[in-house]
Amino acid sequence: MTDKITEIFFYTDEFCKEYYQVMEGHVLADETTKKKRNKPCKLSDSEVITIMIAFHLGGYRNLKHFYINFVQKVLKSEFPKTVSYNRFVELQQKALPPMVIFLKIMRLGSCSGISFIDSTSIRVCKNNRIFNHKVFEGIATRGKSTMGYFFGFKLHIVVSDTGEILDFVITPGHIDDRTPLKDSNFLKNIFGKLFADKGYIGQKLFEQLFIDGIQLITGLKRNMKNSLMSISDKILLRKRSIIETINDELKNICQVEHSRHRSFSNFLSNLISGLIAYSFLPKKPRIKYDVEPEFGQLALF
Repeated sequence: MTDKITEIFFYTDEFCKEYYQVMEGHVLADETTKKKRNKPCKLSDSEVITIMIAFHLGGYRNLKHFYINFVQKVLKSEFPKTVSYNRFVELQQKALPPMVIFLKIMRLGSCSGISFIDSTSIRVCKNNRIFNHKVFEGIATRGKSTMGYFFGFKLHIVVSDTGEILDFVITPGHIDDRTPLKDSNFLKNIFGKLFADKGYIGQKLFEQLFIDGIQLITGLKRNMKNSLMSISDKILLRKRSIIETINDELKNICQVEHSRHRSFSNFLSNLISGLIAYSFLPKKPRIKYDVEPEFGQLALF
């Protein structure tokens, strides 16, 4: 675990150095004292981000217990200048912007021409507490997934055949799964074939994506006419379970979902750090395939 934390801190610290070099010219200055508002904290942003990522990889279910019992005791040599837990929660908000950019620039994978898309529910409370819930009032909404109704958000992700997250977007729970695909910025780095479930069926959406160089491949509903599909596409469509496995790892290993949030910013920092933690997992779900040169068919292993 210590070696992994060292690796994570190296990447985050190098990124934060470049990030603040770029942001240095945009720091506000106090006209009366001619001083810049960049007073350093005891715990740097790179250390805060490292602790958040380590929490999602450490098997702990509670950030407070992880910080007090593990970081301040076991990792005292790695983090000699820790702050109180309440102050650490405040520092999460300060570290959120560089954390998001770190994920977007450094930790997302690259498209190989075969991608999978799906959404998963991010519940912020149990259903019997919906009407008493105040933290996400006016932000979170009620939605419906294959597991039933929920209150919270939807996490839409696009993954590659090697299990890497290519892009993501967070929407309220009632948003249709096809809505993020209508935004060209969401799929600007995606090309080739995009496999999805039947919830993404739509003629206009298919035509829009096809013009942008993306072929949307989904299953057919019972009342739809059959259409020709290559054997390789049929096999890959059956392998769409790879994204279901990734969603399961995000929730049960990286803990992107829990009902103990006390502010929207801390919800975002927990979710973003969980996505970054997934990128550091040593093994990810993947599909092994090869194209036979004589027949041009897909062979899966």
